[in-house]
Amino acid sequence: MKLNKIVIFGVGLIGGSFSLALRKAGAVSEVVGFGRSMATLEQAKQLGILDRIGSDVALEVCDADIVLLATPVAQMTDIFIRIAPHLGAHTLVTDGGSTKGDVVAAARINLCDKIAQFIPAHPIAGAEKSGAAAALADLYQGKKVVLTPMPENLPESVARVREAWQLCGAVVSELTPQQHDEVFAAVSHLPHLLSFALVHDLAQRDNRDQLLSFAASGFRDFTRIAASSPEMWRDICMANRDALLDELGSYMQELENIHEALAEADAAKLEEIFSLAREVRSAWTQQ
Repeated sequence: MKLNKIVIFGVGLIGGSFSLALRKAGAVSEVVGFGRSMATLEQAKQLGILDRIGSDVALEVCDADIVLLATPVAQMTDIFIRIAPHLGAHTLVTDGGSTKGDVVAAARINLCDKIAQFIPAHPIAGAEKSGAAAALADLYQGKKVVLTPMPENLPESVARVREAWQLCGAVVSELTPQQHDEVFAAVSHLPHLLSFALVHDLAQRDNRDQLLSFAASGFRDFTRIAASSPEMWRDICMANRDALLDELGSYMQELENIHEALAEADAAKLEEIFSLAREVRSAWTQQ
C-alpha cells in the first residue's frame, strides 16, 4: 500500500511515531500535521515527522488517504466536527485513543453519514514521555494495535487501516469497543491510576524527600507510568469511568483481603496470594 497523503492531528509520541514508521517503510509521500501548539508543529517538521504544517482543515482532509486523530480523547469531538464536512469519499479516519466507547459515540454524533469512514484503533505502545521529540520510527515494531470496527465499516476500509498499522510494524487484533474498554480498564487504566495514587500519597507527606531518597528500583518500576501526561490520563479515566470504577472496586476488595491477612498475622494467606500472583506473572512474561 502506498499512501499519497496522511493528515495527523496531534504530532506527539503516537502521531509522530505513526508518521516516522510509515516514512521508514516508504509507504507515504506526504504528511501534514495539525495541533494546538505551533512550537510543537515546528519541532515535528524539523524532526522529519511532517512535510507541512496544515492551516486549512478543509483543504487537507478532502484528498487525504488517512486522517489520524492522535490527541487526548477529550479533544476528538471537536476534531470530528471540524473534519466531517470536508472528508473525501475515499478518506479514512482512524485514531490512537486509549478508550473506544466514548470516541465511537462522538464519531457517530458528529461524522453522521460519514461514520463508515471511521475505523477506531488503539496502539498499545505508549510511554511516559510525550511530545514530538519522543516519537520513534520503531515504536510500533512488534507491538499490538487493537482495531474496534463498527457495523458500518466496509471490510476493505478496515483492511486498509489494518495494513497501515502493519506497515508500522504492529501486530493488529480486533475487539468490540465495549470489550476494549473493559480489558484496558483492568490492564492499563487501573495500573496508571494506582501509580499516580502512590506517588501522590508520598508527595503530600512531610518527609517525602527522605522517603524518595531511599526509594530504589522496585519503586521506580512501579511508578514509572506516573510520569505520564496528567491531561491525557485525566481524559482516559473520565472517558472509561464506569469500567474503571468496577476494576477499582475489585482491587479495593483485594487490598482488603491483604489487610485482613496482615491484621490476623495470616502468613499462609499472604503466601498464597503472593504465590499465585508470581505464577501468573511469570507465565505472562514468558509468552
